[in-house]
Amino acid sequence: MAATITEQTVHALEIVKEEEIAAPIDVVFETILEQMGPENEAPGTGRIPMKLEAWPGGRWYRDLGNSAGHFWGNVQAIKPPTLLEICGPLFMSYPAISNVQYRLTEENGITRLKFTHRAMGQISHDAQIERGWAHIEGGWDNLMSRIRSAAQYYSERLTGEGFPREKSL
Repeated sequence: MAATITEQTVHALEIVKEEEIAAPIDVVFETILEQMGPENEAPGTGRIPMKLEAWPGGRWYRDLGNSAGHFWGNVQAIKPPTLLEICGPLFMSYPAISNVQYRLTEENGITRLKFTHRAMGQISHDAQIERGWAHIEGGWDNLMSRIRSAAQYYSERLTGEGFPREKSL
């Protein structure tokens, strides 16, 4: 059988976002885990609950049941409550790799969240994929907004019982 060799271009992407969130750093970190996991959603699509195993090497994936699902990545580094880093294909179904970082610092009760998504891969230039790339930034904007809103909500309502998600784990 003859092999076909074609030259392909490797494309790169970098998105960096920063947010100041009026909530303690530990609340923001737990909210990131919640919003990337069971409370995950996509703009215009609705809820897409994910599983996030919050330990080094843990998986981030969508479990559809009956041994079906989508693998998004592995936890490359986690240092609660200051760092979560995930490496994997994320939503891409072609030869590509992403690195997503959440870095948190706190000063005077305000948490600064720096989000970075870097990706590179062999990404075709067909119309469907190009439309998808146009939505990536909007998806991350949506996630950052949900993290900010939920963390501030939890912070305002926090009692001596701890973070609300702790009870469901």
